[in-house]
Amino acid sequence: MKLCRFGAPGAEKPGLVDAQGAIRDLSAHVKDITGETLSKASLDALRKIDPASLPQAPAGVRVGACVGGVRNFIAVGLNYVDHAKETGSPIPQEPILFNKLPNCIVGPNDDVMVPKGSTKLDYEVEIAFVIGKRARYVEEKDALSYIAGYAICNDISERAFQAERGGQWMKGKCAETFGPLGPWLVTTDEVPTPQKLAMSLDVNGQRRQTGSTETMIFNMNYLLHYITQFMVLEPGDVVTTGTPPGVALGMKPPVWLKPGDLMTVKIAGLGEQNGRIVAFKE
Repeated sequence: MKLCRFGAPGAEKPGLVDAQGAIRDLSAHVKDITGETLSKASLDALRKIDPASLPQAPAGVRVGACVGGVRNFIAVGLNYVDHAKETGSPIPQEPILFNKLPNCIVGPNDDVMVPKGSTKLDYEVEIAFVIGKRARYVEEKDALSYIAGYAICNDISERAFQAERGGQWMKGKCAETFGPLGPWLVTTDEVPTPQKLAMSLDVNGQRRQTGSTETMIFNMNYLLHYITQFMVLEPGDVVTTGTPPGVALGMKPPVWLKPGDLMTVKIAGLGEQNGRIVAFKE
């Protein structure tokens, strides 16, 4: 299944994408697409619904983040060898973890706002997995049973805040609008080879990033196992798993994002994002 949320920010409704790509309204069956909705029993019940029996969402409706009520938003740094090399960083021996704040999550086509004082705004196409049941001390061989589905995440980053202001990376990762997520949450049964998905990101129609989930240093099953040795992941939590090369930081000279730029972000089978950079708004 492809699940989504649609409508005005803060008032999104749950949706299901039918075989023709139309959004169908699930409001009569679930309140929202949240951790509560993502249990195996809940997803099995949703699969039994005939999409044709559901009303269509209004044409042109805004698509929100594909998961609501996210409590924990965990990210993985430098998880592709070529990306680590382009940033001048050593290849990690263990996964590098950092936090993004849940309140930076926005819809896949929402504007991304330049924060106050920003000078080095960057993009990162990533695949995220979303937790379907409480995960603690998970064995790698069992990891897939804890994942409800996958989605595109654009890990927007302010590199000066991240690397030049001291302390932790999250200074450059958590500004409002820094987490476009979606358009769809694609359940695991529709993604049989999550570690073989083509990824790309264009800025104003110019290709910047080209990669594949196949080239991750630590695959998603291992990441879930690893993370749960240190913390408990709850249903609806989002883990975004790193980016392939081609970020602005690695360009010579860097070409940072600026107001007016359009980012087109794609992962095979997971859809497409189109987010525009806008100036800071009070």
